[in-house]
Amino acid sequence: MTYAGIEDRKRIEAEGPWASRDVPVTLFGMLSDTAAKFPDHNAVSYQIFSGPKDKAETFTWRELKAKTAQTANMLRSMGIGPTDVVAYVLPNCNEAILTMLGGATAGIVNPINPLLDPEQIASILRETGAKVVVTLRAFPKTDVADKVASAVAHAPGVKTVLEVDLLRYVTPPKSWIIPLIRPKSARASHADYLSFSAELKKHNTSLDFEDVQQDRVACYFHTGGTTGMPKVAQHRYSGLVYNGWVGGELLLNENDVLLCPLPLFHVMAVHVILMGAVFSGAHVVFPTPQGYRGEGVFDNIWKLTERWKITFIVSVPTALAAMMQRPIDADVSTVKTAFSGSAPLPKELFKRFEEATGVTIVEGYGMTEATCLVSGNPVDGLKKIGSIGIPFPYTDVKIIKQTNEGPLECAVDEIGEICIANPGVYTGHTYTEAAKNKDLFYNDTHLRTGDLGRMDADGYLWITGRAKDLIIRGGHNIDPAEIEDALQGHKAVAFAGAIGQPDAHSGEVPCAYVELVDGATVTEAELMDYCKKHVHERAAQPKHMTIMDELPKTAVGKVFKPDLRKNAITRVYNAALSDAGLKARVTSVLDDKKRGLTAQVAANGDSQEAIGKVLGPFIQGWELETQAVAAE
Repeated sequence: MTYAGIEDRKRIEAEGPWASRDVPVTLFGMLSDTAAKFPDHNAVSYQIFSGPKDKAETFTWRELKAKTAQTANMLRSMGIGPTDVVAYVLPNCNEAILTMLGGATAGIVNPINPLLDPEQIASILRETGAKVVVTLRAFPKTDVADKVASAVAHAPGVKTVLEVDLLRYVTPPKSWIIPLIRPKSARASHADYLSFSAELKKHNTSLDFEDVQQDRVACYFHTGGTTGMPKVAQHRYSGLVYNGWVGGELLLNENDVLLCPLPLFHVMAVHVILMGAVFSGAHVVFPTPQGYRGEGVFDNIWKLTERWKITFIVSVPTALAAMMQRPIDADVSTVKTAFSGSAPLPKELFKRFEEATGVTIVEGYGMTEATCLVSGNPVDGLKKIGSIGIPFPYTDVKIIKQTNEGPLECAVDEIGEICIANPGVYTGHTYTEAAKNKDLFYNDTHLRTGDLGRMDADGYLWITGRAKDLIIRGGHNIDPAEIEDALQGHKAVAFAGAIGQPDAHSGEVPCAYVELVDGATVTEAELMDYCKKHVHERAAQPKHMTIMDELPKTAVGKVFKPDLRKNAITRVYNAALSDAGLKARVTSVLDDKKRGLTAQVAANGDSQEAIGKVLGPFIQGWELETQAVAAE
């Protein structure tokens, strides 16, 4: 089906409401339909190493359905019913896919980022009430097994740990060496530890229980970030099917092959790509446990594309930038499109990629809280560089501004908060923690995303920043995107992040952090001068510039601004203390749930009063290290 723009969306919606569409009710129903249509087509492939000739394991749709049923039966035998939770803390592997699909069939599946700290993992396990955890058996060069053991020790509800051994993906001579160097791992005493593969073999390849045909919560996905305790969002079958339908109806077919080096704990990889494949019959390739972070992935990206005859490359802006720094040393003529999500795409990067590959990037927008998909540039129609396209069929977007009279809908091109309603939004129940759903909806129907944006006259959506990322300089609101877009127009800049740094007079003033293109040279002073010319609003011109080897990023490639804010607080506070002749210094910045970012100060012989005179004028909090210890 051609999908070229607003008129096509209207035509699709005119066919009838979403509730009347002939789509499967459950995830296993969706998988069964596709397995019946394309039983011998390749479904998923995984290779543990990144080389274009390295061993890979592929399941057909018939095999994937059978193994999903096995996994679901195994989990049912371990006490996972429709309201029970199985968590997985895994790098990418076929077992992660089976746990995702089988877990959502048997009960509720909870993917967890293996990069989180043990305390964060434990917190999620407790909040979701997970009974079973699927994770790695101890393996060289990864600490996942140890982290999960520590987490499970603080999650008494976990009764069973299923261990996945990556050794089965490895060929000699490495497969001979790994058992000799395999690290020992601790185990939580209250949980039974079992082999995933050994237990799986004990079960039938067809479901032993009824796949009840009713919508229900099937997944818990935690929100992004690498510090603080993530929130947990609830996803129903209807949201999974909607994401699959969008992929299968508008983007993919059974002949497509997708390269997806994104993590299988994230909604873009699972709900957009995997569900899109499950609905359409497309083939998805997952290279290396760490995806784009895996050894050699970027160096081999074009040869992997040639090996698998990829038609769609799935990426994020940071990965696209890295790909552009590698020569195209393979035949990539099969590629039709590159998908980009998770963060706004710099215009310059869009142009670089298209010029180098001849492939157009389709930029889209989604969020964990909405079971992901919201909007995208139409594959067959006008792609406005920098926009996130038009809302998908059955997705209603409202741009809302706060006024003295209450919230009002914005006019065309007027910036406000993006609010959304679609089959993926679980209205009133977005988060597992009820208190977090308070004030989360506009008119009790539309999820407030926290993203700032505008809708243009053609119906295209543009993100202009995060509401919480606004730099407020003396009461004047500054959108960090204005600074970031300007800096990313500089040929030496790969990525930029703009934040507000503490200022005793104005509350905060803009500053910027940049990561350079490999091999590029430019000074911080030169970039400051560049901003004076290209950041047109004078108040938005950064007061400080820092060049970093690499900007801190989340696991899916977003610039992680909390770390930048911590850096700025430390730098500004220490400079103020030094200028005042004090020896006290900020040693760390903690993210306090109630107070926000709070500087931890070592007095080094200075009095609390003297430190208070220097740091008191700043709006961000501080405390002496001894106070922090006492508070704990």
